[in-house]
Amino acid sequence: MIEVVGINGETFLINATLIEKIEFIPETKITLTTGKYYLVKDKGEEIVNKIVKYNQKMLKGFNVE
Repeated sequence: MIEVVGINGETFLINATLIEKIEFIPETKITLTTGKYYLVKDKGEEIVNKIVKYNQKMLKGFNVE
């Protein structure tokens, strides 16, 4: 899950694995594979960085030493 800020200023979590596309209209629109979408204040680059960090964290958890 990644944390984003909605247009209304409310912070919430989105399942990063369900993100299908991110559009700039001029808000940032995150569309999920379910068809549901969210308008957020976060910039595209911020969201991508959050997704990368989330994926890195998940992969670290699967490392067996």
